[in-house]
Amino acid sequence: MVFEYLEFSENQGVALITLNRPAKFNSFVRAMALELQEALDYCNREKHIRCVLLTGNGKAFCAGQDLSEAIDPNGVGITRIVEEHYNPVVTKIRFLTKPVICAVNGVAAGAGANIALSCDITFAAKSSSFIQAFSKIGLIPDSGGTYILPRLIGMQRASALMFSGEKVGAEEAEKMGMIYKSVPDEKLHEEALGMALKLATMPTKAIEYTKSLLNVSMQNGFEKQLSEEGKYQSLSAHTHDYKEGVAAFLEKRNPVFKGE
Repeated sequence: MVFEYLEFSENQGVALITLNRPAKFNSFVRAMALELQEALDYCNREKHIRCVLLTGNGKAFCAGQDLSEAIDPNGVGITRIVEEHYNPVVTKIRFLTKPVICAVNGVAAGAGANIALSCDITFAAKSSSFIQAFSKIGLIPDSGGTYILPRLIGMQRASALMFSGEKVGAEEAEKMGMIYKSVPDEKLHEEALGMALKLATMPTKAIEYTKSLLNVSMQNGFEKQLSEEGKYQSLSAHTHDYKEGVAAFLEKRNPVFKGE
């Protein structure tokens, strides 16, 4: 796939999507947001892709919205930017039937921070940072931030970071549970890609079902969640990979999963 504002490649079941507007710190314009949606749709549709890795080129992961587009009197305006750009992106990430890993290579601000946090597993270079920058220009956090962040770090911390726009370094973000892991800058791609390649060899259907359960667990009561687990466990037990996993265990060999 060829894009103007993204780099896209595939390797061993992993789709690598790289935000590629480095001169503007990978800030979003409409075309870039629509391209990212297209890339995510492709990854969801194509069976041979079993994991997605999202990162950025240059010094930043993503600085959020390009404000020159947001204030353009002839542009689409903030309402459509939220409804047509960011809401679909984070929704597609959360409901993609494969795991989405994020490798934050620099600053992740505004919508860029919340897109990173909407991914299933987020790595960050130690020099990177996260900023809920919205309050600094009189806006509220969007891109699912008010839903995801308090569930990751608690209401008090989320409130403080969103009200103040305070910068959080990668190591602190890991300590407070905002992200999975901070790693040395030079190890970021290796660590994130290693996880992606590992997940691409695992039982994709089971991971899909687990992701679905994690999504609904945010609203369900305990008894409802137990019921959902039973439903998805029954579905898992009818997959090829379950049968292969059990056979490999009994035969004392490594399983070869097909993602089916």
